[in-house]
This record gives sequence, structure tokens and C-alpha cells, in this order.
Amino acid sequence: MKAKRMSAGAGASPRPAGSPAKPEPPGGAVWALVFERGDEAIVGLTAFAREHGLTGSQLTAIGAFSDVTLGYFERSSREYRRIRLEEQVEVLSLVGDIALENGQPKVHAHVVIGRADATVRGGHLLEGHVWPTLEVVLQESPHQLVRRFDPEVGIALIDLDAEPPAAATVEPPAAATVEAATKAPVAPGPPRTRQAGSKLR
Repeated sequence: MKAKRMSAGAGASPRPAGSPAKPEPPGGAVWALVFERGDEAIVGLTAFAREHGLTGSQLTAIGAFSDVTLGYFERSSREYRRIRLEEQVEVLSLVGDIALENGQPKVHAHVVIGRADATVRGGHLLEGHVWPTLEVVLQESPHQLVRRFDPEVGIALIDLDAEPPAAATVEPPAAATVEAATKAPVAPGPPRTRQAGSKLR
């Protein structure tokens, strides 16, 4: 995955030629992320969010997947039913946000995908391997969003009344680079239709 910062933080203004650089205000930057063949979308977005300390962002994307796993949250079981599609699909629309959960950035994304017969499927994006590209526009916010587990619902939800962590320092991912994270091998095995205790990813 490649990334390019498209704009400075909120409130920044163009700098005249020859003038000294000034520190950018935190948040508000716009990033363009381009995933490459074989990258896994959620792993890559999470690694990028941790590397750059994102604590409140929104994202949109278009592109295509060689395979995708959608999720549907079942209220009765409080689990995500996993819907696996082992086929080439178009990413017609991918929208999501990034918020802090247990002190770390967590990606929450939904996707609508198009199949070869022009029918569509959609749901919570659990996993998707990119082919040939995924083009993401990510907008940072200068304010933090915090998710807290809701025992009545069974998943973590954004709590606008929650106080952000006193020192919201986000450690970079264990992998050396975002590229290494997106290229992490996926263990082969039959698709699962349900994963007990799944939480919002």
C-alpha cells in the first residue's frame, strides 16, 4: 500500500516561497491511500491508523477485491455471521470510520460489492483482498472518537460522551511497515459462517 498526504491539517494556509516552515495543527489532513494486488484492506487500514496515530477519521474507497468476507450482525446471537465470497468483485462503495477502542485505533467499515452478473451484496467488511487496486480517501479529524462495549447490544459503539484517554499515544504496529502488515500471509482453510464472540472490527 502507498500513501500520500493530500492536504495539511485544519487551519493550515499556503506558505509563501522562501518562508520558514511552520508546524501543522493536529488533525484535519486528507490522505490518499492506494492498495496494491494482494493487500488485505482492514489489516492495511488498521496498520496505517496506528502508524499515524489516527483517533477519529472517516474514509471512502472504490476498487476491487479478489475475495471478500462480509459480516451480518445477528441480534439474537450477538455474533457476526460471516458471508464469504470467493470471486472477483467490484468495490462499488466502501465507507467507514476510525475510532479508539481500548486505547487503539479500530476500523469500522461497510462495503457494497458488485458481482459479475451485476447483482450486488453488502455488509460489514471483515476481510477483503485487493485486486487490482483499492483507492481510499481518508479524512482525519482533530477530535477523538471513542468506542465502548455495550453489553446490551454485544458490540462496541461510539460513545460521544466518553472521555478520551488522558494520554492517547498510539503505538506503531508490531510489523515494521504498513506494507509488511498488508502482505501478511492468510492461513488457508474452509470459510466459516460464524465466529463466536466476534466484535466490531
